[in-house]
Amino acid sequence: MALLQFFFLFFLTLPQCLINAQPSPGYYPSTKLSPIHFYQAYNSQWGLQHQSVAQDQSSLTFWLDKYSGSGFKSKTPFRSGYFAVSVKLQTGYTAGVNTAFYLSNNEEFPGFHDEVDVEFLGTIPGRPYTLQTNVYVMGSGDGRVIGREMRFHLWFDPTADFHNYAILWNPQEIIFFVDDIPIRQYTKNSDATFPRRPMWVYGSIWDASSWATENGKYKADYNYQPFVSRLTKFLVGGCSEYSAAGCQPPAASPTGYGLSTAQYTAMRWAQQNYKVYDYCSDTSRDHSLTPEC
Repeated sequence: MALLQFFFLFFLTLPQCLINAQPSPGYYPSTKLSPIHFYQAYNSQWGLQHQSVAQDQSSLTFWLDKYSGSGFKSKTPFRSGYFAVSVKLQTGYTAGVNTAFYLSNNEEFPGFHDEVDVEFLGTIPGRPYTLQTNVYVMGSGDGRVIGREMRFHLWFDPTADFHNYAILWNPQEIIFFVDDIPIRQYTKNSDATFPRRPMWVYGSIWDASSWATENGKYKADYNYQPFVSRLTKFLVGGCSEYSAAGCQPPAASPTGYGLSTAQYTAMRWAQQNYKVYDYCSDTSRDHSLTPEC
């Protein structure tokens, strides 16, 4: 009994930082691919005067000011794959600014498209950035906007250094990673709730003042312009629309599909400690539109 009491008291006196220490996922998808040059996979799409590609094409800087934002798009549409970039965000007042890395076929199916988002929602000094993940399936501009948002505050300062953010999309699931920690797994429950049509990869920085920071409470303030985001370590691997039928997407785990026990433990740690919104837990929403909940 005395020994049990000792271990109980020892656990209670452990620093919280040790109790909530980041677990190892045990598998690191970002190490399975080599970084590519920006123009190997992407073309600048809009706001060309608001972006700068390094001479060796290893990095991209783009920015938003009162005149324009900026964006890029993959040269090829994909039907599955692993897509990642390392991002360093701007410090200070960035309310209303949206830096996004995402998959979409909106230009092919306007008003009836699929989309998978990683979005960095700007903030005000003293408050953290919000990382929003989202999935749209066959329609988000047709009067039935059905987002599947899950939001996080990160366990590090995203303005202090570059960190890796990734989307892995295969026929069974979509997994979002931050520094190889899986933070969200969206599995296919039916054809109606899962994107199946080819999508392009995009990146953009734009003014989302109407909703991005505390539901639009804080707007982009161009007294603080330009709002700058820096991207490097572009990773792209998977099956393009033109790949052979037998093409296999990169593995999400040591066994291929799904998450390993260590990865699942790491995802649970991230969600328990850093998740700040989950559409399935939002009682104000009509969940008949999101049957996977």
